[in-house]
Amino acid sequence: MSALDISPAFALRLFLIVMLLIQVSPAALAQKAAAAPGSAASKPLAYPSAKKVEQVDDYHGTKVADHYRWLEDLDAPATKAWVEAQNRLTNAYLAEIPARQKIKERLTKLWNFERYGIPFREGDRYFYTKNDGLQNQSVLYTVASLADAPRVLLDPNKLSSDGTVALAGTAISRDGKLMAYGLSASGSDWAEWRVRNVETGQDLPDHVKWVKFSGASWTADGKGFFYSRYDEPKAGASQMAGVNEFQKLYYHRLGTPQGEDALIYERKDQKDWGFSGDVTEDGRYLIIHVWVGTDAKNRIYYKDLQTPGSPVVKLLDEFDAAYNFIDNDGAVFWFMTDRDAPRYKVIAIDTRRPERANWKVVIPEAAETLEGVNVVGDMFIASYLKDAHSQVRIHQTDGKFVREVALPGIGSASGFSGKRTDKETFYAYGSFTTPYPIYRYDLTTGKSTLFRQPKVDFDPDRYETKQVFYNSKDGTRVPMFITHRKGLKLDGTNPTLLYGYGGFNVSETPGFSISRLVWMEMGGVMAVANLRGGGEYGKDWHEAGMKLKKQNVFDDFIAAAEWLISNKYTSTPKLAIQGGSNGGLLVGAVLTQRPDLFGAALPAVGVMDMLRFNKFTIGAAWASDYGSPDNADEFKALYAYSPLHNLKAGKSYPPTLITTADHDDRVWPGHSFKFAAAMQAAQGGSAPVLIRIETKAGHGAGKPTSKIIEEYADIWGFLVRTFKMNAPA
Repeated sequence: MSALDISPAFALRLFLIVMLLIQVSPAALAQKAAAAPGSAASKPLAYPSAKKVEQVDDYHGTKVADHYRWLEDLDAPATKAWVEAQNRLTNAYLAEIPARQKIKERLTKLWNFERYGIPFREGDRYFYTKNDGLQNQSVLYTVASLADAPRVLLDPNKLSSDGTVALAGTAISRDGKLMAYGLSASGSDWAEWRVRNVETGQDLPDHVKWVKFSGASWTADGKGFFYSRYDEPKAGASQMAGVNEFQKLYYHRLGTPQGEDALIYERKDQKDWGFSGDVTEDGRYLIIHVWVGTDAKNRIYYKDLQTPGSPVVKLLDEFDAAYNFIDNDGAVFWFMTDRDAPRYKVIAIDTRRPERANWKVVIPEAAETLEGVNVVGDMFIASYLKDAHSQVRIHQTDGKFVREVALPGIGSASGFSGKRTDKETFYAYGSFTTPYPIYRYDLTTGKSTLFRQPKVDFDPDRYETKQVFYNSKDGTRVPMFITHRKGLKLDGTNPTLLYGYGGFNVSETPGFSISRLVWMEMGGVMAVANLRGGGEYGKDWHEAGMKLKKQNVFDDFIAAAEWLISNKYTSTPKLAIQGGSNGGLLVGAVLTQRPDLFGAALPAVGVMDMLRFNKFTIGAAWASDYGSPDNADEFKALYAYSPLHNLKAGKSYPPTLITTADHDDRVWPGHSFKFAAAMQAAQGGSAPVLIRIETKAGHGAGKPTSKIIEEYADIWGFLVRTFKMNAPA
């Protein structure tokens, strides 16, 4: 879910996992795949030519060559030709794998199951998404009663022939009669917003453009909504590559052109500040969340909507801590904060007496990490992480503990939204072997009842998950989840996939994935390490993997690999590593630091050039986690682990499949392009170094089901060939 993947509110968060499972094929197929031309053991591949240019940059007195700078220009004919040649090579290599088609068939069969989103209520109607199985995009439905037949409100599948137009966000007016919704194309972060009449299903003339990293929030009267946008790119400037600066907060009144939208707040002196505006449930205030990149520290401003022409009040204006607005009781605002509480607490600030001495602690910091709080039915629903799995507790608004929500086991729970007057809420629960059933929770009785149960064709009792703890290089105790078929022999021969992220306060929690179950059905072991840099243990855990301490993240991942090997789960020739976005950086970094440790590498949409990540799109926002190459000390740290700059000519690197997409305007595809060209040139062994470049796709959000299936058929096919695994029957 990513960090580099930015939520509308303020942090770039990673995106969702959606996948399934498989059966083992005849050994003859595996032997045929292993002996196929171009396998990892055969002669080196003939890589497409990539010219080297004499580009040298001076960073604080250090001269750094950038031989493949030209690959940053996606529209250049030379880059396009290189991309086409790389895809031809990769496609030819993957086409030689007999198991690939069987894997695709199994993925397709298992993916074809009905699944629902978590219901929510506005006015007198419920809203939720549903996917029949193989639909490229989930469909949004509405219904007056949960017992009634749902009605389609918006079907994104009808907006493009290939499913590459996706729903980027929705906001329903308080009376449930209007819906603002955003659409994005080809995986881009850019969204265009429109308004639909919920009763008729017809769109109004309203059209709002150049929206990025923003949702919409209606005023209580339903006459308009707040949103944030960037200026329209200047003529001739790249819409995809352009740096995103000077975001502004606007109010759009229904029935008027966007050019007449009221500017609510901007900062001409702060190009990197972003704003999200949310109207309180009582309709009284506009809460303005001020963020800088992915930094957890933020500011909170507000505006009184009942007083025409009221000024924006700077309530919390120091960027000294994280302050997440929960709700208000009149002039008293509730926040979740890590100020003097690394694992977060809930405080109350009376805006009439906002001085820090008057703040009150409502829910104190606990031993577990507080992840989120909602007010539903006049109670706090607080979600915690205990060693990276969910616990949910109910408190009265004065902080008094009421009860703990009984969850089915060790997994992840999400949802629990609603209104102050609601008597019910909904949540989804998932684990590595539980495909997210949705429950209705009765706030009066404290009982959960099943609302929808996905039916996936696999037996969860055939698999087991355990949580282990291992010591990193500096002795830090790090948790890791391991899932596999029951009866696994610890003899060092099991194909194992180690996944990690380690950044931007993102927590890696148990979650159901069809693609991972396919991997396990083929005999693979799935390991997920909870590295420093994430949010599993709060602020301190996050900061232990930031900036000058980023190497801790890589040490944690390397230690996880060494633990799996020493405990006989696998061995180097059978160990693959995987990560996306910031996790792609993770894979690239450990790949260059310890190429001897891994049997295969799968870096996806990664940040590979740590000296130029701030030159494209929203990249400058990541300096809060990475540091900046413009800072001399931080440059040294970045240069020391930057994957692109730490490849060594003649070194033997393991089989590597790099994946990216041509419309990724979050992590610029040039990162992966340059890394692939440099790694192919540096490779001293015979193992393949391939790059798979998806077309009409972006960083991951909104990717059509058909493209996801194709991508994982390629990824698992690559590992089946590399590890000489059995293929599906």
